[in-house]
Amino acid sequence: MEKIVQTAGRNQLGDFAPDFAHYNDDVLFGENWNNQDIDLKTRCIVTVVALMASGITDNSLKYHLENAKNHGVTKDEISAVITHVAFYAGWPRAWAVFNLAKTVWTD
Repeated sequence: MEKIVQTAGRNQLGDFAPDFAHYNDDVLFGENWNNQDIDLKTRCIVTVVALMASGITDNSLKYHLENAKNHGVTKDEISAVITHVAFYAGWPRAWAVFNLAKTVWTD
């Protein structure tokens, strides 16, 4: 399994919020994302679902959609996931996520 390495926390917040940067880069991505109990494709789908359910439809969701695509999630799979979650998390959220997903899977 490829090792996930993240430096966004330190790059963007390292001087301002070093503890948060550490938790983001070393714990969330360094430990959690590298835990092998869940494969990366599934972890990517779970993350997209969690962000969608939380109403997060900004660049962080776009990053995770791109990450899902890069780890093997197909257009048909993400479409089915978003449609399924729409019934639980809300139709307007699904529209917002589809708008982002469409840009990722048509690039």
